[in-house]
Amino acid sequence: MMKRIWEGMVTAYVALAFVTTMFVVLPPIWMTGLWREPTRTGMVIRLCRFWMALFFPLAGVRLRILGRERFRPGRNYVVVCNHNSLMDVPVSSPGIPGPNKTIAKVEMARIPLFGVIYRRGSVLVDRRSDQSRRESYAKMKAVLEAGMHMCIYPEGTRNKTGQPLKAFHDGAFRLACDTGTPVMPALIFGTGRMLSSAPPHAFRPGRLEMQFLEPFEVQKGDDPAELKERVFRAMWDHYAQHADRD
Repeated sequence: MMKRIWEGMVTAYVALAFVTTMFVVLPPIWMTGLWREPTRTGMVIRLCRFWMALFFPLAGVRLRILGRERFRPGRNYVVVCNHNSLMDVPVSSPGIPGPNKTIAKVEMARIPLFGVIYRRGSVLVDRRSDQSRRESYAKMKAVLEAGMHMCIYPEGTRNKTGQPLKAFHDGAFRLACDTGTPVMPALIFGTGRMLSSAPPHAFRPGRLEMQFLEPFEVQKGDDPAELKERVFRAMWDHYAQHADRD
């Protein structure tokens, strides 16, 4: 009982710290709408890094990022990342070097105030609408054409299976093969433990780690299914070798 009370107090404090620090960056993020892409997204990402630099210490989050040197200057990537928790986006978007957008559910953009940040930093999709899916795919192509990275969680939803990864959807790999953009696999360790998808959704401060793996070169016309299988296997094997970090 005392443990649950303590976890509830910690979770409430972290939620308050998140909202309070959000108000620091919300006005300048809203004002980025005055700029064109990719300048706008570059500004949003820098502001989000500043936001997390405020929030993480207050929340007791210790983050380590490895493999940024694998991003070659002048190139952009389709970044594919595992998905275990709502903490994944605050880690991945600021952690990816350079301007980047994340594919996100349109429902997130409807949250008052917070939705402004999601609209600025994401390609939004209504998964119930085929038209929205088509439009979001065209927007992701436009992100890559503008020289930005596109971050996609190929599992689709948070992984609650107990396995290292859920089966991947095709979209990220079709996008890479249609555009000839290399794929940068990324694994985040520790977010599922820090903020579980299961009730009571308690926040537990601690250590997180994000690792960028070796990128996969892609040519236009490559087979998305074959690429998906190779990336999945590389991420599964790497996760299994470093499971102690989760």
